[in-house]
Amino acid sequence: MSALYSDLAGKVVLITGGATGIGAALVEGFARQKAVACFLDIAEAEGQALSARLSREGLAAPFLRCDLTRTQDLQATILAFSRDHGPITVLVNNAANDRRHSLTDLTPEAFDATIAVNLRHQFFAAQTVIPMMREAGGGAIINFASVSWMIGGAEYPVYATAKAGVHGFTRALAQDLGRDRIRANTITPGWVMTERQLRLWVDDAARARIAQEQWLPGDLRPDDIANMAVFLASDAARMCTAQNFTVDGGWT
Repeated sequence: MSALYSDLAGKVVLITGGATGIGAALVEGFARQKAVACFLDIAEAEGQALSARLSREGLAAPFLRCDLTRTQDLQATILAFSRDHGPITVLVNNAANDRRHSLTDLTPEAFDATIAVNLRHQFFAAQTVIPMMREAGGGAIINFASVSWMIGGAEYPVYATAKAGVHGFTRALAQDLGRDRIRANTITPGWVMTERQLRLWVDDAARARIAQEQWLPGDLRPDDIANMAVFLASDAARMCTAQNFTVDGGWT
């Protein structure tokens, strides 16, 4: 059973990329803490289905479709959530896309698009919610990185660069915002067995590598990541900031 953090009840949380995979586990995790788990995603059908399922259980998980690579749309969507549900005091910058690509064939347009979905939106989502957090007297920003650049993952050099950059962004936020009681931390997941990963990348060779490199046996699941996120958003982590919390079964 997951821990319950009573201080999260009623808080307005924003989760990017919340319709599937780790994002869906984050949405459900915060909703089960009785928070208002606002989430956005480009996957409209999946987002609406998740929101409806949780609503039927009496949980609050409002969804809006948004292409967060369009910065104006991202910021407008965040402001719409805050108008409807109140000031956002927890931001979870989860959205990403580990689409494979090669340096040889990389174009400036593809570089910009990959940075937009894996790093840029984190900056502008934070920019939008920080005034709300300051007015509320504090908040928590949780940025998502990845072990991919630490373990020599291949065929995604721009993705790896973006995910490495998340750590610098988190520390800059933590330093700039600490006096406002706004905490910023990074979660760095290992190889999480989402439906997408299982469908696209996890074959017998991948299973063998996981068994060799991951010190704890068993699959790393989306809810393992969600459990860390709800902790970092709660008052139980009130003195945690500027840190990287790795959830990878011991791989790194």
